[in-house]
Amino acid sequence: MKKISASSNPVAIKKLFLYQFLLASCLACSGAEFPPVSELPLRHDTPNPLVMLDGTPVTTKKQWFKKRRPELLGLFQHYEYGWMPEPVDVTGKVTYVDTNFFKGRATLKLETLTLGQGPRPVVHLLVVIPNNRPGPAPVFIGMNYSGNHTLVPDTNIPVPDAWMPSNIPKYDHVVHNRATADGRGKEIETWPLEEIVERGYAVVTYYCGDVEQDRTNAADGVREIIQAPCAPDGWSTLAAWAWGMERVMDYVSKDRELDQKRMALIGQSRFGKATMVAGAFDERPALIVALQAGCGGTAPSRSTAGESVKQINRFPDWFCQVFHEFNDQVERLPFDQNCLIALCAPRPLLVGAAVQDSWTNPGGTFEMLQSASAVYRLTGAEGLSARTMPATNRLIDSNPGFFIRPGPHSQSRVDWGFILDYADKYLPYAHQ
Repeated sequence: MKKISASSNPVAIKKLFLYQFLLASCLACSGAEFPPVSELPLRHDTPNPLVMLDGTPVTTKKQWFKKRRPELLGLFQHYEYGWMPEPVDVTGKVTYVDTNFFKGRATLKLETLTLGQGPRPVVHLLVVIPNNRPGPAPVFIGMNYSGNHTLVPDTNIPVPDAWMPSNIPKYDHVVHNRATADGRGKEIETWPLEEIVERGYAVVTYYCGDVEQDRTNAADGVREIIQAPCAPDGWSTLAAWAWGMERVMDYVSKDRELDQKRMALIGQSRFGKATMVAGAFDERPALIVALQAGCGGTAPSRSTAGESVKQINRFPDWFCQVFHEFNDQVERLPFDQNCLIALCAPRPLLVGAAVQDSWTNPGGTFEMLQSASAVYRLTGAEGLSARTMPATNRLIDSNPGFFIRPGPHSQSRVDWGFILDYADKYLPYAHQ
């Protein structure tokens, strides 16, 4: 270890304090108590969420919440997603209000959140709240991938100036990694806000890049500004997105127009993975919805179907660096995604799949739900009620729930039909 002599030199003293701070931060975010990947035992079968790492069976609800759940939270952070930092203060400012949105049926608000103190990340929220409601509205919270202006063709919603990926064919409105006004309203089918509001639900959404850009070594996201990854198990992009969802929940829970007891998290694909992490780690969401979350989300890592751990790690920042060590030895994982699903118990969880989206392994996802159901039952919920994969367009509305629809990898109006039906059944549970 390099020795720094402070003596009486103010610059040297400043360097010493900085060095000690960085060292302490690295140690704080490291899971050094866990064995290296090479020393983990080979587990060819799916690990049982109700068996501790040392082999002790979990037989009571108290054991689950006091011992196994905390153990799994640590294992997932060290070996897959990275260690997330503590929460920071969130402050917000309303920048625009339209109480006559959707011909008077809703209120549109634009709000700007600042994460932490000083020059910190700024998150731009699009908030839509039904006007005809008996009290605070239940609310869906989720990220979008193309900017708030793409959800409705309203010129009052500013075009974001943040970096955006420009190599996606359907996002032809992004030019030189910057959004343009040509994108207004292009994602109405992805977020059918008018239909959601008609069903009595509010929506809070924001561009993912306001929290962390979806590119390698992003320089101005929360992972650099709030806490830079400082070890192989430092937090990943998925962990950053999950942490950002938690900070948005911090803010939403203070809005008297929104029901803090009926907050639902939603995400599809990479956002489905992040939503699962946020829903598993934070016990506030009353409902978690993950659509086609695939490998690293709701699909098994130990599978020859769909995307593998090695293939998903072609996105080098999505997971922590330790997870990359499992590329060719996935059987050493001390958990599988059934354990992440189990961490959501007993809260309602709806998982959606698509017939043409074999890459996200719908069959394996269904098996993960079946495996996690033992934890749901132990904690007082029903568990997955179906024993075999359902027919297309049939909602299994048990807790947890599942559906598979025709079509490709996407978030669509059809998905929202199932989501809203499921929410009608389960969101009121928070008041019982």
